[in-house]
Amino acid sequence: MTGVPAPRVVLGVGGGIAAYKVATLLRGLTESGCSVRVVPTAAALRFVGAPTWAALSGQPVATDVWDDAHVVPHLQLGRDADLVVVAPATADLLARAAHGLADDLLTNVLLTARCPVLFAPAMHTEMWEHPATRANVATLRERGLVVLDPAVGRLTGADSGPGRLPEPQQILAVALRLLAAPGRGADLAGSRVVVSAGGTREPLDPVRFLGNRSSGRQGYALAATAAARGAGVVLVSANVALPAPAGVSVVPVGTADQLRDAVLAAAVDADVVVMAAAVADFRPASVQGAKIKKDDAGGVPEPIALVRNPDVLTEVVAARSGKSPVVVGFAAETGDDTADWLAHGRAKLARKGCDLLVVNPVGEGVGFEVAENSGVLLGADGSQVELTLGSKEALADAVWDAVASRLVGPGR
Repeated sequence: MTGVPAPRVVLGVGGGIAAYKVATLLRGLTESGCSVRVVPTAAALRFVGAPTWAALSGQPVATDVWDDAHVVPHLQLGRDADLVVVAPATADLLARAAHGLADDLLTNVLLTARCPVLFAPAMHTEMWEHPATRANVATLRERGLVVLDPAVGRLTGADSGPGRLPEPQQILAVALRLLAAPGRGADLAGSRVVVSAGGTREPLDPVRFLGNRSSGRQGYALAATAAARGAGVVLVSANVALPAPAGVSVVPVGTADQLRDAVLAAAVDADVVVMAAAVADFRPASVQGAKIKKDDAGGVPEPIALVRNPDVLTEVVAARSGKSPVVVGFAAETGDDTADWLAHGRAKLARKGCDLLVVNPVGEGVGFEVAENSGVLLGADGSQVELTLGSKEALADAVWDAVASRLVGPGR
């Protein structure tokens, strides 16, 4: 936008082989209108040289506290930045940041930055899972810095497991969210969040199932925005064909029973549980072992007997200890002869006993399978917030705003 200064981003590059992927992240940041100064460590330059970073950023590359000493780069870069992104954040770099070391230009920048800081870790699985690394990550998150969980996949050589750098587009999405809402920062840092998403499918036979139209977009938006605001996120995903958000641990499930087991297991030590999945209310009483054939003579098929599925939201509320976790439900409602959609939502909030309930009016082209969403956020305390029509990410942020205020409220 004319007259608006470009966001100033410091891109710190750690000394891991995933540094080559960061060139794509740099391109994404510049194409999004950011002014980017790249600060590679000495080890990072052994993987990707300074000319590459300079060419892609259009800016000189800062590599040493002694370069351009007259402008005091180790102070200026951090002070002036609107966002600092570190990728790949190696185990060594996370350790130095957690312990406040300042033995190169990048760690000096991290100490002087007063803006949001985003780390995208990448390392071998054993290093990521080591107690020292876990403690360093916990320390950084407690300070309000955003540390994504690494992706799971192929690592260097034949190794595979957690420790892979999230894809550049995923890191970019988190970075742009932090730039768009700097006031929020990492207000969920240190929180453990469980989100369910998608729609369960209840098999009739090996071919057919009972299901619903949920795409999982709202649940995935909730998971992505929570990660961008510093939370550690477990996403229980039911039949969703979307890429996993950066820094989120995904647990795939199919049926309501599988979703129930996964959510209750993850909720044991959670601070927040958000039930955004569309869980089937009923399932067939029995599943046919072979495909149900139609009668060529034109006969009517046998009726399918249904039984109730578990009420996962009610079970999460019943299982919690004291005020933890904060529980958020979703209700896709339509009006009928007895009441309108919002009245049905209020009745559901009273029945379920959750802290917050997002009530969405649904219908053709509304709620399911579309990019936008709207509704009303009802609180057990009597609060009511209008969620105007907008992106599902915007609705997710409104939900997290309400959750964050409850996490820091009295008694927590």
